[in-house]
Amino acid sequence: MSFLTVVLAEAGLVDLPMPIFLYGVIALVVFAALGFVVWSYRDVANRHQAKAKAYSDAHGGARSDH
Repeated sequence: MSFLTVVLAEAGLVDLPMPIFLYGVIALVVFAALGFVVWSYRDVANRHQAKAKAYSDAHGGARSDH
């Protein structure tokens, strides 16, 4: 759906499958869902800090020669 199609629909030249404001509502719902996904990954690195430390200790610790 292009901007031109929306403009033409407002002028009454093209019939859209749903009212124009619903496209904005759908966009808001999609962005809210994506925002929730991003928010759900917060602090993931700190969840398994004990495992990461144990792995680091078992495999020579933190090395800076990479």
